[in-house]
Amino acid sequence: MEDNPVQSSNKWLDDLSKGLGHQLEAITVEGLKIVKALEGFILCNFVVSNRISDADGNWHVGAMATLIDDVGAAAIYSYGGHIKASIDFNISFFSTAKIQEEVEVEAKVVGDKGRITSVIIEVRRKSNGELIALGKQWMASHNNSNKASKL
Repeated sequence: MEDNPVQSSNKWLDDLSKGLGHQLEAITVEGLKIVKALEGFILCNFVVSNRISDADGNWHVGAMATLIDDVGAAAIYSYGGHIKASIDFNISFFSTAKIQEEVEVEAKVVGDKGRITSVIIEVRRKSNGELIALGKQWMASHNNSNKASKL
């Protein structure tokens, strides 16, 4: 697919949110709505469903991690135009979200060293902006993005 990288990453996330793709990812991002997408930046709204909750009615941390990984990867793809592999991925959890709670997920490319690219992913409570989780991810590729001078 030789589309614009921003359009391609949006289509991939949108397809996942509609159930197309790997079952685990599809369930985890079901209902994800892309609000804004630019090169290296994606902002989404997401309502936590009961399908991805734990026994206490909270958003399961594994499901949250999968969504953070997918939105971060899409932001990197929108920036570099090619698929990369995660080489470092960590998440700090500050709070949780309940079933039917709406959150904002923002991913922004913050570093590019040619063959490795970094993204920060913030998950915030939509009602008050409280930080729920912060993801940091580095992804590597055999291709050189040649965009390091832009950041």
